[in-house]
Amino acid sequence: MRFAGYAAVFHHADRGGDVLLPGALVARGRVPLLWQHRGTPVGTVEWIGEDARGVKIVARIAADEPARLVKAGAITGLSFGYRALRVRQGVRRVIVRAELVEISLVAQPMQPLARIHAVEDG
Repeated sequence: MRFAGYAAVFHHADRGGDVLLPGALVARGRVPLLWQHRGTPVGTVEWIGEDARGVKIVARIAADEPARLVKAGAITGLSFGYRALRVRQGVRRVIVRAELVEISLVAQPMQPLARIHAVEDG
């Protein structure tokens, strides 16, 4: 099963108060697709790109249970793990540069706008 969605949204504070700027995330090599930020991959991220709204992805889920939950609409959240390289502190912590470590399917994303928006069988 394949899906598309936003793993991150720019200029909107997440539940922890962090704000991501456009161009901040840098992927070094392949980025794994994880389940709830746990270490075992459940699929592959096939494409990562940016638009004015945020970081978009297309990914393929290989594991049966996550695929079933995404297909049923029970899991719609996306999240990303990162290593901060440069931040600005103020009222909010602004992420200026960060290494993208992983993308996860999650029940409750830190950024409520980071969601799956299309699902395709096959």
